[in-house]
Amino acid sequence: MHLLLELTISFLLFLPHQNIKRMKRILGLDLGSNSIGWALVQQNFENEQGQIMAAGSRIIPMDQSILGDFEKGNTVSQTAERTAYRSTRRLRERHLLRRERLHRVFHILGFLPPHYDSQIDFSKRYGKFIDDAEPKIAYNKGNFIFMDSFNEMIEDFRKHQPQLFYKKSNGEESKIPYDWTIYYLRKKALSQKITQQELAWLILHFNQKRGYYQLRGEEETENPNKEVAFHSLKVVDVEAEAPNKKGEIWYTIRLENGWIYRRTSKIPLDDWKGKTRDFIVTTDLNDDGTIKLDKEGKEKRSFRAPDENDWNLLKKKTEHDIDFSGKTVGAYIYDHLLQNPNQKIKGKLVRTIERKYYKDELKAILAKQIALQPELFTETLLADCIRELYRKNETQQQNLLSKDFLHLFVEDIIFYQRPLRSKKSTIANCTLEKRSYIDKETNERKDTPIKVCAKSNPYYQEFRVLQWLQNLRIYEIETDREVTAEFIETAQDYEALFNFLMSQKEIDNEGLLKYFLFAKNPQIKDKVAKSELKKWLTTYRWNYVYDAADNSSKKYPMNETGYELQRYLQKIEGLPVNFLTFDITYRLWHLLYSVKDKVEFEKALKKFAQKYQLDEASFVDSFKNFKPYPNEYGSFSEKAIKKLLPLMRFGNHWDFNCIDVSTQKRIDDLINGVANDEIRTIIREKAEKYQLNSESCFQGLPLWLAQYVVYNRHAEATDIEKWTSVSDLETYLEDFKQHSLRNPIVEQVVTETLRVVRDIWQQYGGGQANFFDEIHIELGRELKKTAEERKQLSDKNQENENTNLRIKKLLAELKEDASIQNVRPYSLVQQELLKIYEEGVFSATDEVEEDIQKIRKKAEPSKADLQRYKLWLEQKYKSPYTGEVISLTKLFTEEYEIEHIIPQSRYYDDSLSNKVICESAVNKLKTNQLGLEFIQNHHGEKVRITANKEVIIFTEEQYKEFVKKHYANNSAKQQKLLLNEIPEKMVARQLNDTRYISKYVSEILSKIVRSDEKDEGINSKNVIPCTGKITTALKQDWGLNDVWNELILPRFERMNQLTQTQLFTSYNDRLQKNLPTVPIEYSRGFQKKRIDHRHHAMDALVIACATREHINYMNNQHALDKSKDKKEKQQSRIDLRTILCEKKNNNWQFKKPWSTFTQEAKEALEHIVVSFKQNLRVINKATNYYEKWEEKNGVLVKKKVKQEGTNWAIRKPLHKETVSGKIVLDRKIGKDKILTATRKAVDITFTEKIISSITDTGIQKILLNYLKYKGSPEVAFSAEGLEELNKNIAQYNNGKKHQPIYKVRIFEEGSKFPLGETGAKATKYVEAAKGTNLFFGVYQGKGKRTYATIPLNEVIERQKQGLPSVPERNEKGEPLLFSLSPNDLVYVPMEGEIAETIDFNNLSKEQKERIYKTVSFTGNECHFVKSTIASLIKSYDAKSKIGELGSLNKLEVTISGDSRIKEVCIKLKVDRLGNITKA
Repeated sequence: MHLLLELTISFLLFLPHQNIKRMKRILGLDLGSNSIGWALVQQNFENEQGQIMAAGSRIIPMDQSILGDFEKGNTVSQTAERTAYRSTRRLRERHLLRRERLHRVFHILGFLPPHYDSQIDFSKRYGKFIDDAEPKIAYNKGNFIFMDSFNEMIEDFRKHQPQLFYKKSNGEESKIPYDWTIYYLRKKALSQKITQQELAWLILHFNQKRGYYQLRGEEETENPNKEVAFHSLKVVDVEAEAPNKKGEIWYTIRLENGWIYRRTSKIPLDDWKGKTRDFIVTTDLNDDGTIKLDKEGKEKRSFRAPDENDWNLLKKKTEHDIDFSGKTVGAYIYDHLLQNPNQKIKGKLVRTIERKYYKDELKAILAKQIALQPELFTETLLADCIRELYRKNETQQQNLLSKDFLHLFVEDIIFYQRPLRSKKSTIANCTLEKRSYIDKETNERKDTPIKVCAKSNPYYQEFRVLQWLQNLRIYEIETDREVTAEFIETAQDYEALFNFLMSQKEIDNEGLLKYFLFAKNPQIKDKVAKSELKKWLTTYRWNYVYDAADNSSKKYPMNETGYELQRYLQKIEGLPVNFLTFDITYRLWHLLYSVKDKVEFEKALKKFAQKYQLDEASFVDSFKNFKPYPNEYGSFSEKAIKKLLPLMRFGNHWDFNCIDVSTQKRIDDLINGVANDEIRTIIREKAEKYQLNSESCFQGLPLWLAQYVVYNRHAEATDIEKWTSVSDLETYLEDFKQHSLRNPIVEQVVTETLRVVRDIWQQYGGGQANFFDEIHIELGRELKKTAEERKQLSDKNQENENTNLRIKKLLAELKEDASIQNVRPYSLVQQELLKIYEEGVFSATDEVEEDIQKIRKKAEPSKADLQRYKLWLEQKYKSPYTGEVISLTKLFTEEYEIEHIIPQSRYYDDSLSNKVICESAVNKLKTNQLGLEFIQNHHGEKVRITANKEVIIFTEEQYKEFVKKHYANNSAKQQKLLLNEIPEKMVARQLNDTRYISKYVSEILSKIVRSDEKDEGINSKNVIPCTGKITTALKQDWGLNDVWNELILPRFERMNQLTQTQLFTSYNDRLQKNLPTVPIEYSRGFQKKRIDHRHHAMDALVIACATREHINYMNNQHALDKSKDKKEKQQSRIDLRTILCEKKNNNWQFKKPWSTFTQEAKEALEHIVVSFKQNLRVINKATNYYEKWEEKNGVLVKKKVKQEGTNWAIRKPLHKETVSGKIVLDRKIGKDKILTATRKAVDITFTEKIISSITDTGIQKILLNYLKYKGSPEVAFSAEGLEELNKNIAQYNNGKKHQPIYKVRIFEEGSKFPLGETGAKATKYVEAAKGTNLFFGVYQGKGKRTYATIPLNEVIERQKQGLPSVPERNEKGEPLLFSLSPNDLVYVPMEGEIAETIDFNNLSKEQKERIYKTVSFTGNECHFVKSTIASLIKSYDAKSKIGELGSLNKLEVTISGDSRIKEVCIKLKVDRLGNITKA
């Protein structure tokens, strides 16, 4: 490669001098969510010279589910699951910590039973149990110790439920659970004395279940037109109708409150009668809160069964029932048990409820017990308890001594909740302001960034309105002429508009025009105003997002905060007039924004009402349900906005004295021309240009100018730097802070990209300054979008894929029809033709029959569907310029063509919305005119389209009427057909896409290629963003699609051999060769480009060679040139086309970068070795810090201390979630295997096979009998089926009674390992998690290799001891040759090839074909795939027994089948750029 470089340079030296213009070195990058394609080229486009220096693909293997979720818009990160487990562990840790503190207090008070107290360590491990002991407080050696209270409870039950007490057939007495005593005690303790030990049991019970801590705004957001509530209702009657075609029966279910519920069911519901059922009921409401009625006058209501997401509604229902009963939670549960002993408590009677219910109950119990037995709760004992808990914290001791036992138990131990940790670190820093402070330890002055402010901040709200207003323009729709001055004539008009906007929550185009209409005609009557506004709406539009087709626009937020506060304040009684000044708005906003706790929030509201003498009750009532502000942030800090606002305000809102002092001085120096080093020349030039020559001129300034005046700069970049060597980039990577980008997928791509760039810089440029002239970059669509946008994109892609499948099927169907000429099902052009044809038919206003709509929505319609659809489409499409029917039979002949409404020569738009089908002869006549322009110039002309047929071009009136009718449902196309010139805003919108490129990546790459002069922007002018649209067009014209087809063709030919068909290739007449293709039935989700990793490098190559001129041409940049008129703009586009394109077969095509480009690209792609990033980190040392009290100068201070010893963090899942118990059954099991059992809920997956592995043979028999009776698991074990089983269980158990069956124990044989070594862990077994086999040892045995997979738990132990992950010798003492891990590459030598003679630095194309990637291994099996394969043409299908790579979709032998890979392979070492050495 270096030799090539030298030859090229010396060749350039001999070129004729006038042609010498240095070749640019350009790096092209194509970034996806798990891939980086790169290409380095030298190019001089003008002289058509260049060469490809290198190219490659770097893959970051990611779990497909994570990637898929990311692309679908789910922001689930790899860490989200770990975080969920960690928070569960922390909840348990905190519960145990509270328990330990209670133990210490009860020990001092003497409340603990001796058997329990003796098993707790109070000297060293304060309050923890001794050596894995876990005694139960209520049981001593298996005997219940609170018998007195239990017997009292039994008497209570004898009185209320005598039938519970009887003698069983075996002579035993019936029993009542001891555990119910706790509920009895909770009720008793509210009015009578209980013993100390009972009180300790009761308080420890509260520690375990303390309710849900609800933050403000966590309630369900209420929809004013829907009331959703949880109801438990008794079924009064059930009426059935005759079964429908699907065998379902419709039931009318009448409920106790008169409601009627209609539903279908395959299972009889007659037994519902008389039962109580749970429902989530949604009632539709009118705006005034009354219930909506349907056509028949019945109330609109829908029912469904509750699911786990309805916990909030269940919570409300439970709380409502407890409130209604007027009892505490404990008393409520106990009284329910008295009435109905079979009632399930947990999850049925009491579900998640708010913490205050438990807190109030415990307070009531403690207050009563302290009052009844004060001798147990003396002040001396309180002091002892506090000293025990806070031995070194005297401040806290003093604080608590002024309180009592009630406070200690309730507020300090059980219900203590630390304040939520600040998430401030995740908020962006302000680019304009920072804060200075003196470091206490070094006494140096240091700077720290300030965070940007919340969007809801009143300062930001005003700032946003001012900024929006400065950019507002009004246009005339017809002419696109700016008419803003006609609406805002004077400074007073401008100020009035600002005041109006400040009183609005949001504004759209219609709202703005309505304001102007009434401002111009204050006396106008409503009726006249309505019709006038209609006219204005079709005459004028603003410059913000606007849809001309239906005169609608996006709504823009204005002063939302002020508007909402005003709305809530209206409900307050006796509110003073003009109460809401800016200062009060700010203070009230601050309270609403910053207080998150519900209780604290109500306290703060009361305080605020008292301070401003407002009616307390109505103020708190109005604001207590105020929805918390969303976590959205502006672009600057409050400090910066406060400095900029005084310069942006105008009129009566402006006051020179509000400008901060240092800015005032700068302004004085500017006006008076005083020398001041801090004022840059550029600012003086701006001041002169905009005539800022007196103090009063410094108002109403646009944001960029205000920034110059206050901060001396306009760019957001605080540090515009240039890296002069590769070491600068390395320093940056070393200092990079993990998680600083918040999204782990994006962060991984960004950091890996920077490493790839570093390696290219080092290898090809020796790390020298100015090696790269330009960096071109394209970002995968999913990386530039928000989660919401990614979700929409994923849905849209799914829809498009369905359309493509249907179109392919339809074409295949048309090919069968002899009357339709020249059909080629695999032709992309014909697929597009048919798509436009179909879309055109459905755009019209005509009603479409429902079943035709259904066929159109199907991805794979049946043959009968297609024939019906074909007949229906046949005569429906009409040419937009003549109104003549284009018959489906002639659609694919040369008589018709796809026509660009806006010609490519004037504006690059290759979307479907810019295409129609028309007669070829009409298209030739239209040339480069717009649709409407063509009609205006050629209306009424006759055009001969075949030897014996003429058509007449529409008149303008006919054309407009035709377009409005036939494209009524396609506003984008309708708009383009009616354009008489290309509006600027279309171009501007197109540019935004390109401008948005991951801000982050281009900012950093800018540091590498920034020019020395006139390159001050945050993004350097030498970083050029590219879009997918551009690469698609260039790939086609530069012949790379043909190159790609050649590269992947062998795989498709192999599929033909495997299937013994010709389905995977199709012959192309034009190119005279076979092309890869996929049969329709396999084409869902298939993309030819995505099956080989090298496509990333190919895209990068195109991106590198796409010049700024290509991008400008395709983004129609010429249309934005303000200095040129329409004619000049058009000419500049034609000139640019002449440079970039050449005419071939009557079509303009982009010229190749240089003549041999396509051939060189093919060679470069054939020689690429794909490089994979590995993730083999199993453990790492964790450094933990904790806080400790230390004495300093006689005073105790808290200090952060580093934990001693080694702490290991394990980076992989150790085992699957399910924990099983070991069991012994009389059956034969394999070597090293054990039998374990797991509890599983019975559901529709329970087939005969699964039932046969239930440990209890009695339950096995019942379920098998029931399954036989019902016929299928879907019916037998559905929710209704299980209910029926448990109701008639004796019938399936030979007439004997049996407990209801909901969960069963299932056993399985496997190689599981114990969860731990101590306590109960030794008897619990788990299975290794999927994908945790990371090391496969290849050993040299006698004459042949031997193999072993090293399990993860073994790898962890070895790494902790500092040993290599794979043992140097196996159990037989054989030496290790090498070890393999997933994504390692290996080379499989050809027969007779000797490893020592292979030059791995210069492998031939054929040799590179023999590089395989390790996929997975288990035991002594190891699986591979070819290193270039990204996805399979077809995965294995058990039915047809066909798949590209066999039954496992991976290989043990080479593709040609000549050798077993693991037996002969040589491990390779591949760096990031794909350079190979032998490992």
